[in-house]
Amino acid sequence: MMMISVVIIEDEPAVRREISHLIQQETDTKLVGWSDNVPAAVKVIERERPDLILMDIQLRDGTAFDLLQKLNLIPQNIIFITAYNHFAIKAIKYGALDYLLKPVDHTELKEALERYRRRCENNPQWMQQLSLAQASMTENNLPESIALNSVNNIRIVPVQDIVYCKGDGPYTFFFLNNGTKELISKPLKFYEGLLPSPHFLRTHQSYLVNRRYVSDVNRSDYIVLKNKEEIPISLRRKNAILDQLFPTK
Repeated sequence: MMMISVVIIEDEPAVRREISHLIQQETDTKLVGWSDNVPAAVKVIERERPDLILMDIQLRDGTAFDLLQKLNLIPQNIIFITAYNHFAIKAIKYGALDYLLKPVDHTELKEALERYRRRCENNPQWMQQLSLAQASMTENNLPESIALNSVNNIRIVPVQDIVYCKGDGPYTFFFLNNGTKELISKPLKFYEGLLPSPHFLRTHQSYLVNRRYVSDVNRSDYIVLKNKEEIPISLRRKNAILDQLFPTK
C-alpha cells in the first residue's frame, strides 16, 4: 500500500489536533509535519514535499496565499480550511483540491481524502495538469485554461473553448465550442470570479457568457450567440450588459 504523506498548516491547536487524529486513523495516510506560522510552513513543505497539504487560510502571521507565494513551486494538492467562505474563489485559483469550512466536519474531510485517492488512481497526472493550468494565468487574472473538477476526474479546458456556463442550483453546466457540455458540482458564482468581466458577461443569475461568442442582442431581451442560441438577459442587468457590448465612448 502506498502511503499518502500529509502536512498540516493550522494555528489553532484544537483544530490541528482534531485533523491530526483523523489523519492517523486512516490506514494509508502518514502525518510527516505541521506548522502554525508562515516561515515554518514554507520550510516544512519544501523539506517534506508532501503528497497532501491541509492548510488553514488565515494564519496568525499571514494567509495561506502569502505562504504559497514564498514557495519555489506552488503545490496543487491542497485542501484549504477556513472559517471564512469568501476565500473560496481565491482558493480555487490556486488549484485547490477541496475547500472545507470550520468547524471541520469529519465526514467532509474523509470525503476530501477519498477524492484525492480517486484522482490519483484514475489520473496519476492530474497534479501536473493542474500545474500547467495554474501556470497559464495571465496578468489580468483570466486564465488561459481552467480545471473542471468532477467526481472521478479533472479536465483542463481552454477558456476560449467555453461558450457559456449555466447554473442549476449547486451545479454548473459548461457548454463548450465543440458541442459538448460538462457538469460540475459547484455553483455558478464559484466560477464568476475565475471568468471575470469584461471577458465573461453575467447576463442572468443562471448564465455566464463568453463575449467572444456573442453575435447580436435580440430586442435587448436575449443575447444571440454565433451558434444561434439565445441567452436571456435579466432586466436589472440589461443596461450594464448593453454598455459592455456596445460602449458609447
